[in-house]
Amino acid sequence: MRWAVMVALVAGPAAAQGLDDRHLPALPRTGAEAARIAAVIAPTQDFTQAERFERKPAGAATVRRRPTPDAFSQFSGNMPFDRQMDFNLGNALFTKTWVAAPASTLASDGLGPLYNARGCQDCHLKDGRGHVPVGDEAAVSLFLRLSVPGGGSPKGIADWLATTGDPVLGGQLQNFAATGIAAEGRMVVTYAEQPVTLMDAVASLRVPTYGVTGATFAPDRMLSPRIAPQMIGLGLLEAIPAADILARVDEGDADRDGISGRASIVPSDEFGVPMLGRFGWKGGAPTVRAQSAGAFSGDMGLSTPLHPAPGGDCTAAQVDCLAAPNGAQYIHDGQEVSGAALDLVTHYARNLGVPERRNVGDPATLRGKEIFYTLNCTGCHTPKHVTARLSGQPEQSFQLIWPYTDLLLHDMGDGLADNRPEGRATGREWKTPPLWGIGLTAQVSGHTQFLHDGRARSLLEAVLWHGGEAQTARDAAAALPPADRAALIAFLESL
Repeated sequence: MRWAVMVALVAGPAAAQGLDDRHLPALPRTGAEAARIAAVIAPTQDFTQAERFERKPAGAATVRRRPTPDAFSQFSGNMPFDRQMDFNLGNALFTKTWVAAPASTLASDGLGPLYNARGCQDCHLKDGRGHVPVGDEAAVSLFLRLSVPGGGSPKGIADWLATTGDPVLGGQLQNFAATGIAAEGRMVVTYAEQPVTLMDAVASLRVPTYGVTGATFAPDRMLSPRIAPQMIGLGLLEAIPAADILARVDEGDADRDGISGRASIVPSDEFGVPMLGRFGWKGGAPTVRAQSAGAFSGDMGLSTPLHPAPGGDCTAAQVDCLAAPNGAQYIHDGQEVSGAALDLVTHYARNLGVPERRNVGDPATLRGKEIFYTLNCTGCHTPKHVTARLSGQPEQSFQLIWPYTDLLLHDMGDGLADNRPEGRATGREWKTPPLWGIGLTAQVSGHTQFLHDGRARSLLEAVLWHGGEAQTARDAAAALPPADRAALIAFLESL
């Protein structure tokens, strides 16, 4: 581990303590175990055959591949029988359609008053990726984050880029509202085509422009589109020891490979200390529970123990929103989504299984894997990790997983920049998304739209959008002969 880099991330002993894994009931690794893990996760040098266990990207938690749209909706393959009922109850809450208060269905009311979706599954349909709006369709699984410069910085986190929500509209634009309340506005997306020269052809990238009708912004407002990501494997990503992720931090590019990963360090409402940000497009949430609670509040206007305001993202300037009826008064613990319900949704989100790999031993896949490694795509998309030994979470405990992510922030260049800071992430930085399951996007979600706003219409377009730290790899991919380019895509589609 680059200890100097790790220490520089935070200020003071309290912050350093916040970088541990207090969210995980983990046992420490022995020296022998650490050595064995290092050998197992070392990058392969043999591209003539599939690696041992490569077909099982989630270890024992891997699930069989279903040739249907519900391929992402299975529980972890190693889940004990006595934990499956909680998964099913979490699924019921995840797929529930919430309604505005007051309503006769007291266990399902409290939606809004301002919201982006009426249920988790509205954005994560079949637990897969969201989609961009088509024609006059109102955006549901794509929304705009909003902020303006200013606000405070959390204690103990260095290099925090202070922003706060729009003084009137809050932290995101809600384009739906309960009866009697005006929606905040409507997102409008337009695209222009940009030609890109390949070795043998000319491709085209669609360049998005975002606007809003029906809303007045602060003059210094910043906005960023965010599409709902796929849901599989989240508990396994949460179970990677923080020390393993921090060991890959290289802010000064000391190894001179052009890759300078940085950790997202964020405050935790659960634990009261700074923690490693693992979830969200810029690593804004440290745990699956925090990410789930944030979505309940921001996307649906539902209160939880972590976000107790029943008006969700309503601001002090939105008087009608704050005065509207809410569902909290009818629930025994004063929350529209109780702590028990939040725990069930968290259990569900942690345990959506990763399907087994396909075609791992095919010559085209192996050739594409060799190209992926040779171009140093693995500099950000780290192939393998081993999760911590956990008590109480048998599905995630001590698994060799293949998510192809380092969970760090990287400068992706001007093309993908949203120019909106978030925490420690600059307007050019994004957290490396996991690649497992990416080849099943069309099957599950009915489209092939990738990146943080769905602008890429294919895996090739997603590669061609890479810039910044990935510019060298992107240019090399664009210069590949047609057969090698097809092999690279074949490898990605096998994940």
